[in-house]
Amino acid sequence: MSRCATVSRSFDEPVPGTAATATTWLLLEQPGPWGARALTSSHLDPVLGRALEAAAGGTGVRVALIRRPGRHADPGPPPVRHVYAAHTVPGNVWLHSATLRDPRRLLDLDLAALGAGDHRSFGAALGGRPHGGDPLALVCTNGKRDRCCALLGRPLAAELAASGVQGVWEVTHLGGHRFSPTVLVLPYGYAYGRAEAHTVREALQGAREGRVVVEGCRGCSAWERPGQAAELAVRSASGEYAAGALAVVRTEGGAPRWEVTVAHADGRRWRVTVARGAALPPRPETCGAAVLGAPARMDVVAVRELRTTALAG
Repeated sequence: MSRCATVSRSFDEPVPGTAATATTWLLLEQPGPWGARALTSSHLDPVLGRALEAAAGGTGVRVALIRRPGRHADPGPPPVRHVYAAHTVPGNVWLHSATLRDPRRLLDLDLAALGAGDHRSFGAALGGRPHGGDPLALVCTNGKRDRCCALLGRPLAAELAASGVQGVWEVTHLGGHRFSPTVLVLPYGYAYGRAEAHTVREALQGAREGRVVVEGCRGCSAWERPGQAAELAVRSASGEYAAGALAVVRTEGGAPRWEVTVAHADGRRWRVTVARGAALPPRPETCGAAVLGAPARMDVVAVRELRTTALAG
């Protein structure tokens, strides 16, 4: 069977509105091999992994493992691990970092507070501080989850690291295997599909400048998928690429059709109609799938700017 990413690309399946959703990302360094469910099938204590999964449920926090690009033979437990937390909601975007020796200290975090955008528990529990370095580029490389992530993601991560790009990590899972290589750029939380090295470099430079690169962008993880598609459509229609300028403030309706209101920091608003369609013809949604599927796609039907008088009413 053909690789899922090859088939998706050949059908030109659109990527907007396909990013994983999370208001906050919590990332723990874990070298060595990863299994399909890496929090409980890596060399991280599976009891800790299950506890973190349970604690994150319903908080808006997505927990993932990261490692440096390169060979992944088991080096033994690292003496010191990097930890990052990033909140992606416009108006309160931040990226904090810490190092720790005992990953069980993560259980001291108030994940509900982190998911809501309050970073104070991160510093209180881990002694962390605002990350003063480069933005992060997380490349999904977990071949146990999907072989496309390893075959396409690992060479991309290696190329970026070898060329001196700072802030590059491999990550366990970003969703959407068929869009491999998939990349998440923090702190703003914009995900990219079918990423190439030049796109990642541009997205990182954009993040340094507080700017969003829309080429190959799947959406911002802060929003649900209709909102992701709507926000990107407004950016393209208005030419607004400042990272914090737009926010999804209302989503009305339900599948298969939504009316999404996107607001600009200067007071302008847009109403975006988003319809859920099916990506046809049927294709493998992941490598090794027993049956073919028709994955959902978010189609932007209309974008219209709301007039000030209409808003006042």
